[in-house]
Amino acid sequence: MSTSAPTTRRVRVLAPVGDRHDEILTPAALDFVGSLVAAFGDRRLELLKERRRQALRLASGSPLDFPMVTSAVRADPAWRVAPPAPGLTDRRVEITGPPDRRMAVNALNSGAKVWMADFEDATAPLWDNVIDGQLTLLDAIERRIDFTTPEGKEYRLGDQLATIVVRPRGWHLDEEHLEYDGRPVPAALVDFGLYFFHCAQRQIDAGHGPYFYLPKLENRYEARLWNDIFVLAQELLGIPRGTIRATVLIETITAAFEMEEILYELHEHSSGLNAGRWDYLFSLIKTFGHRTDFLLPDRAKVTMTAPFMRAYTELLVRTCHRRGAHAIGGMAAQVPGKDPAAYEAALAKVRLDKEREAEDGFDGSWVAHPGLVPVCRKVFDAVLGVRPHQIDRTRDDVEVTAADLLSVRRISGPPTDEGVRTNIAVVVRYFAAWLRGQGAVALYGLMEDAATAEIARVQIWQWLRHRVIDRETVVRVLDDELAALGAEYAWAPVDEVRALFERVALAGELPLFFTPDAYTRHLVRRTEAGA
Repeated sequence: MSTSAPTTRRVRVLAPVGDRHDEILTPAALDFVGSLVAAFGDRRLELLKERRRQALRLASGSPLDFPMVTSAVRADPAWRVAPPAPGLTDRRVEITGPPDRRMAVNALNSGAKVWMADFEDATAPLWDNVIDGQLTLLDAIERRIDFTTPEGKEYRLGDQLATIVVRPRGWHLDEEHLEYDGRPVPAALVDFGLYFFHCAQRQIDAGHGPYFYLPKLENRYEARLWNDIFVLAQELLGIPRGTIRATVLIETITAAFEMEEILYELHEHSSGLNAGRWDYLFSLIKTFGHRTDFLLPDRAKVTMTAPFMRAYTELLVRTCHRRGAHAIGGMAAQVPGKDPAAYEAALAKVRLDKEREAEDGFDGSWVAHPGLVPVCRKVFDAVLGVRPHQIDRTRDDVEVTAADLLSVRRISGPPTDEGVRTNIAVVVRYFAAWLRGQGAVALYGLMEDAATAEIARVQIWQWLRHRVIDRETVVRVLDDELAALGAEYAWAPVDEVRALFERVALAGELPLFFTPDAYTRHLVRRTEAGA
């Protein structure tokens, strides 16, 4: 491994350069990323400041409602988003996962219509994970990703492949291995910029295009920022304006009140909205966790049939279809096991969840495991038939008020002992894996990622704040789970996991995300997974 770091006039690389990294970190690619940072870096910082100001306003009692200033946008029946792009017309099953080589081959071959290559919640942002993920996408598009494991298992791309959609990291994260003008480069611009520079034209030549999922947006201004980035990126590379398509995850409570505005801001680049369940609940607690009427019970009890979740998903479908956009349902996180009874039980849960989504009007949905693709596809096939979507079903019957979106009190309640222990067990095990460089982890029959770890840890914080559990109980369960973790995995960094848990779940003030601090403290000094 070379230890020399290539530099350009715009972006400096501060990490050791690994195998084939020079194929991604070319001077031209770094200049392209630098151009995006120069144009939009300060604006991104101002929007993060506005997030904090909005959080303070809501915490002090300001009401959350649909913006009056944009009522004309919502009232205008005429405008539509861009028509579906090649490869994104039929999205009845989408599979998600980190952009590692095994996942890429399995996902692309899975029978799903779309693979969301996830640099965000499913990827621990080790330097090698970030750059190797870019190499994985480049190799997949070039069809040179086939490989054989040391054990002799072959991974080969088939003929019918899923469309690639990339999810960059959120606006709140930095990439500290790249520096522009003495500051870390926004991680979102790294993930977007490197992929767009290397793969946009390749995807166009292959008959698709550069497509993205945009995570954790909180308002229309953040969508406008992305749209302006898209416009400049296309201009810099000579790609026709409107070639990019972006699906926005509605996974914050404030974004739920600006769904139409978000579609409007992205207009020619918009391809729909997705219902991000766990991050949505996580956002709800971050925003209103200080209020007793937002006290949530065990996360397993907060199903998609809860009134406030029904309001959120039905409004999403109505909004998308009214504007000609796809509405994509939430994640089925079950990991099919070897036990036949457990396997059938998992499939039954997935089937029921997807039947509800298809009947509500969603055009497709997410799964986390290739074994769930057939059941999801069968459910949507039964509703869609030969149609690629059901955008024509406008759901004019849906009327959702601000009170409907905030009616958490109808299911609020204290946790069970099992719920407390499950949350702590999941957080402890996920943190251990994340610190080791693994961002998607199968735990207790579910594929857990940063979003599920976030909801689990903020629930502990919320329950402690409202004294429905006591700190002594949490510490005792934490001790038990850390001891079990250490006994099960000799590599587990038990002391680091404890310290991280205490900082993000037991502090008086709730950290907005666990990832920025954990990244800076634990991952920046390392590059390779398991190191």
